[in-house]
Amino acid sequence: MNTGKEENLKSVIDKITFLKDSILNRELLEKQSQNIDGIFHQAALASVQDSFSKPDVYHDVNVNGTENILKLAKKNDFRVVYASSSSVYGNPERIPIKESDKKNPINPYAETKLKKEQLAIKYSEMGVKVIGLRYFNVFGKGQSKEYAGVLKLFLERIRDKLPPKINGDGTQFRDFVYVEDVADANIMSMDSDINHGFYNVGTNTSITILDLAKTIIKSSGLDIQPIFGPALKGDVQRTIANIDLIKEEIGWEPTILLEKWIEEIISMNKFDEI
Repeated sequence: MNTGKEENLKSVIDKITFLKDSILNRELLEKQSQNIDGIFHQAALASVQDSFSKPDVYHDVNVNGTENILKLAKKNDFRVVYASSSSVYGNPERIPIKESDKKNPINPYAETKLKKEQLAIKYSEMGVKVIGLRYFNVFGKGQSKEYAGVLKLFLERIRDKLPPKINGDGTQFRDFVYVEDVADANIMSMDSDINHGFYNVGTNTSITILDLAKTIIKSSGLDIQPIFGPALKGDVQRTIANIDLIKEEIGWEPTILLEKWIEEIISMNKFDEI
């Protein structure tokens, strides 16, 4: 739970068995992966900026940890649905991005995500049922502050009556997808008849970071303007998902609109839900 919080499980903690450990602990994984139907693999180190200074650590956890799970899936015959990332595309040659488009990761974190996909292909050829979901910009309740996306950081500053701070010039495009929709994509993928594939999990819509800041400011009613800081190393310029494939093969599509969610959070003072 490098980026997660145990408190996020409080509504279901009485219905589950909770074990906190590492996906590098092969002995524990072996013990827990017998007589099961599947694993939702969400474990990873997830900071782009951190990955530049710790590429070997990121490879060990994200790539080797994933192979531990895939080896056991082959041995014990269970399905795997795991979190990939839109970062595998890097700066795309066209938008919206299709699953078949060129992969060109531009930071060590994204490189680990692509290597995980290569492992998924390798093990699928051995009979492992594995689906990779390429998440775009996930938003919603429960993100940790250290690994929060731009939306959470903007809303926290608005809550404190401070202007949103933009890294770069704000022209970056992002496709924001709600966390509960992402959870549904995982469940539907696990329940599907698809044995192997990669799918974009986004909305096929986008907003610039500058327009996002302006939207939040407008909803807040504050008389402020966004401020700007240096661009982040390894940050892609635009991400918009083509989601035709996941609609067709899995039957999934997003249900929560970003602007409506922002308006509700601010107008009803639900800042505890970010």
